[in-house]
Amino acid sequence: MREMVDGVWPTMITPFTESGKIDYSGLERLIAWYLDHGVDGLFTVCQSSEMFFLSLEERVEMARFVKEKVEGKIPVIASGHISDDLTRQIDEIERIASTGIDSFVLVTNRLAKPEEPDAVWIRHAQMLLERLPNIRFGLYECPYPYKRLLNPEVLSWCASTNRFYFLKDTSCSLTDIRAKMEVVQGSQLKIYNANSATLLESLKMGVAGFSGIMGNFHPDLYVWLTKNWRREPQKAEWVQSFLSTAALIGLQQYPVNAKYHLQRMGMPISLVSRCQEYSSLTAVERLEVENLNLLCSLLREQWSL
Repeated sequence: MREMVDGVWPTMITPFTESGKIDYSGLERLIAWYLDHGVDGLFTVCQSSEMFFLSLEERVEMARFVKEKVEGKIPVIASGHISDDLTRQIDEIERIASTGIDSFVLVTNRLAKPEEPDAVWIRHAQMLLERLPNIRFGLYECPYPYKRLLNPEVLSWCASTNRFYFLKDTSCSLTDIRAKMEVVQGSQLKIYNANSATLLESLKMGVAGFSGIMGNFHPDLYVWLTKNWRREPQKAEWVQSFLSTAALIGLQQYPVNAKYHLQRMGMPISLVSRCQEYSSLTAVERLEVENLNLLCSLLREQWSL
């Protein structure tokens, strides 16, 4: 098993063929693109991967495929337990974890209903840990079907089990991140910020890195920031300002706009998505993606990134 290294962990998208099947040829090219841009790890079978619209067989095969094609160069983690029933989730976790991924990432909203208290969440998490003793886990505060943020008390319990290694934080709050950092200090549980606007300040607090959707647009800029913010603080502020503004494109028709961006970068994939109609990406939104690509190129040249 590879360690959960610090740095940038893109939430991978899933290319589909025009007929709607997973495009494994496109996925292999996409993996190479991430590697070429210097990412430190890959998070597959996640919401960006449209996991709620994939069959269990597809989720298992995708995890296996990504792990195999990475060839041990960087660690690979995956989620994919989308059932409401806990027994069915255990089966999903076992099958996906058996592909050899480096950690299985629990979606925090799968372990309790919105109205249920943290005690229920902890009880269900404990059950999973007991039933699955040989699996390393991560945590993902996925916003769909509802966002369940982990408060410091619950996160402290997670850290105390010595079974959790990764948290994708989606609080978008430096106050929340600071509180979480305090309770995981000294444990093996690392926090990765999903929010672009707060990234630099959270790195100063000690978060391990970035894991968000913008890793599908310009991951190399996030890689530069996570690795160079101490050495070049003024340039880091400039890069952070750009990343904060560029992240507004995530409010478009994601992940279709990310697929369009990759097309413009020469990636031979379609815009087909299972979670939305790809024709919903308007001409203006396409132009915004194109302009963002041009601006990224200019900034890389201007700032020698």
